[in-house]
Amino acid sequence: MPSTALPQPISQWRDRWSGEPGGVVVLDLGEQPPSDLFPIPGDPLPDPAYSTRMVLSSVSGLLQLEDDPTSPEEPIGIEPAALVRQAELCVDDAEAAGFVIPGTRVLEYPSPHGGSWAKQLARRAMVEVTAGEADLLVDVHGMMHDADQHAAFTERLDHMGPDSVLLMMIHNATSIVRNGMWNALKNGHFAYYTTPSLVGMANEIGLVGVGAWEYPLYGNGTTMLAFARQGSRWGSEADAVTALIAKELSEGATDAQWVSSLNRSLTESVAAIRAYLDDAASRSLTVGGYGAASRTSALLCCAEVTVDEVMMIADAAPGKHGRAMPRNRIPIVSPADLIAARPDRVLLFVPDLLPEVRTAYPQIEANGGRWVVMDPTPREIQAD
Repeated sequence: MPSTALPQPISQWRDRWSGEPGGVVVLDLGEQPPSDLFPIPGDPLPDPAYSTRMVLSSVSGLLQLEDDPTSPEEPIGIEPAALVRQAELCVDDAEAAGFVIPGTRVLEYPSPHGGSWAKQLARRAMVEVTAGEADLLVDVHGMMHDADQHAAFTERLDHMGPDSVLLMMIHNATSIVRNGMWNALKNGHFAYYTTPSLVGMANEIGLVGVGAWEYPLYGNGTTMLAFARQGSRWGSEADAVTALIAKELSEGATDAQWVSSLNRSLTESVAAIRAYLDDAASRSLTVGGYGAASRTSALLCCAEVTVDEVMMIADAAPGKHGRAMPRNRIPIVSPADLIAARPDRVLLFVPDLLPEVRTAYPQIEANGGRWVVMDPTPREIQAD
């Protein structure tokens, strides 16, 4: 079971940014399977599991995964419509700010899980390159997957000319804590950025924040930050960046006690999930799920959900069909299979997909079922 004795200092650990010792554990999910593990039902049990803890560095203020012995696999998911819409919004804002210029060179660092802006930038006649200097660099949740944060940021800097701009899209860690989204912690995600920590890191290597935008994706927790070289034509730190730093610091972004409230959110969420499923069982309601995402695994494992309680989880990605969630071995099926099962309740593990799935699969509600948003506690959606 996850630990509740937090925060706690740790020894023999070094910050992924500075390389210096000094940090406290602010969230402990206990032993978790790899976040990209979707076994075939006949694979032998038990599935592998590893200690999964979040550390707040007392040196850089960067939130990070303490350790990760897993080897990432190629993603087999598909990009949801919510991420496509988000890409359009971000590129529109970057264009309005003067960072997206037709005919100039763009180098992208996309997330391994999807989320590329290549199509949106190509429509604006930007020329994609993979080496050398670029006028615009785009990192869509990419750098968080690098174990050596300093090397990764410096590598991006090496591709920037005197007036280049780096756009970084982050799932803002301040929002993760604010909204109690403890299941954002997963293997393969080495860094979780607040605006103060990311801007501080950028300043150390000669970059300044020249733009900041906030979006409602991931529970009002998506932020796009723009960086340029200090002394470039883009000037000094933008007012929007300064204001966002002040806002997050006032919430407690660098305060270990505040950040460790994630562990309380974990306890409360698990209790709410158990109560919801126990109530559903007492009323003989059948329960399915939608969204075999990496965040789904931690939620199911921490709440000790079994296949007797959630009979199947549908996903739009064909590559996941016929596989199962780790540990509990809940089968992953197609949306058509979920509809055919006529569940009374469908747990939606990726809340941002709600408008998309209600439109795509009206049969769920037409058959008398209800969607239940897991954000990360259960919240039933009433039929229109």
